[in-house]
Amino acid sequence: MHLQGEMRARVSWIAVLAVFLAFPPFQRERVEEMGFGEILRMDRMRVDPALTQDLRSRWDAEATAFVFPWGHMIPSLEDVSRITGLRIYGRAVSRYTYRCYHDLAERLLELPVERRSSLVPRVPLQESLGLFDVGKVAGESDDEHLDRLTRVSRRELASEPRAQADLDLRRFLVLFLGKLLFAMRGDAVHCLFLPLLEDLSEVGGYAWGVAFLAHQFDRLGASERQTSIIGFFPFLQVWAYLHLPALGRGELARPGLVPIARRWDPIRDSRSLGDQLERLQEAIDSYPYLDVVWQPYLGESDEGHPWLVQAHPYFGRSVWLDALNLVLPLHLFLCQCSLGLRQSAVEFPVRDRFRRPGRSFWGLHDTTDWCERAKEQISNWECKGKVVKSNATIDDAYLHAWIQLVRLHRSEPYFTRRCKIGRRRRGRLRSCGVSWRE
Repeated sequence: MHLQGEMRARVSWIAVLAVFLAFPPFQRERVEEMGFGEILRMDRMRVDPALTQDLRSRWDAEATAFVFPWGHMIPSLEDVSRITGLRIYGRAVSRYTYRCYHDLAERLLELPVERRSSLVPRVPLQESLGLFDVGKVAGESDDEHLDRLTRVSRRELASEPRAQADLDLRRFLVLFLGKLLFAMRGDAVHCLFLPLLEDLSEVGGYAWGVAFLAHQFDRLGASERQTSIIGFFPFLQVWAYLHLPALGRGELARPGLVPIARRWDPIRDSRSLGDQLERLQEAIDSYPYLDVVWQPYLGESDEGHPWLVQAHPYFGRSVWLDALNLVLPLHLFLCQCSLGLRQSAVEFPVRDRFRRPGRSFWGLHDTTDWCERAKEQISNWECKGKVVKSNATIDDAYLHAWIQLVRLHRSEPYFTRRCKIGRRRRGRLRSCGVSWRE
């Protein structure tokens, strides 16, 4: 299952890159203007399924944060901006979602979609872009594979900026968003973001990096039994390389490149996946607190990178993240050390106090106006959320409050139900001095 998921992730990435490289210059310029150029300049990174699975096992869906022995850590908007190059400024990714996308898909994509379906079959979508066979030929290297797909795709794409070029670009964006940035399980591609692509001149005005982070949070909260690799996996891998360098899972192969994901390669590990995962769990559970890098970007320059300059007003703020029907909070106050602050003792979020306005599922039953449904959260985004401040006077105030919270409600059924703390996480909490009644 791991191999199948890894293969599917790599094929999706190569297919997207091949079409982008096959585009004539005017089309690539349009993609650049939309803010997707930086992420498409990345090399094809190998998947590290052991690291991905261990991080997923540490995700606390109530707090939308990772739980480590030293407390919470959260991928932030600054991480998205610096690692992927996606824009985290602009309008919230919010508009209408529909019960059925059949008519919209036929009109905007000119592709066959089942009458009551919201899914575009992946194969016809790829074939409409000239990719009739994306499989690798025996003995073919990755570079040769990409070159071949680029050549065959170029024959099918419009060479002049007319109506056919708009059609090609929409099909590419549906493939890019549906199979790379916002990938879900399964082979088909969802039309959820298609309404935002009707006016191509408006696409670059949306904060796609914010929607991407919401999607990452949502997929981390999925069942731990999901072991296949989906979505843009390099983000979390590089996030771990930067913040937990002593794990030794990544190699800094190309210093100085931006976005930062272009600098890193996963270190090859010949051990079995089970052995890798067991050793990785032990390494993180015993990771030295002083080796945690809370602020990996202190020496980074923003000069010559306009997307970073425009993103700065959104760094260090707790905000709501919108991705149409998915609306999630960024609880940045839970990891104030990442902002150069001492971690305050804070109230820990639970579902009853932070009820999100949307449900994270993709097949909706009714037409919904998310600009109205999530009006308060969108307004929060437009006001750039709330600045995170610290009132801590000692460094261990947060951890002390966290342990006290666990001791206050140390009944195992309570934690299983409310905080989804399983056997592994209970072991980590015990290492911090917390015990349960067995």
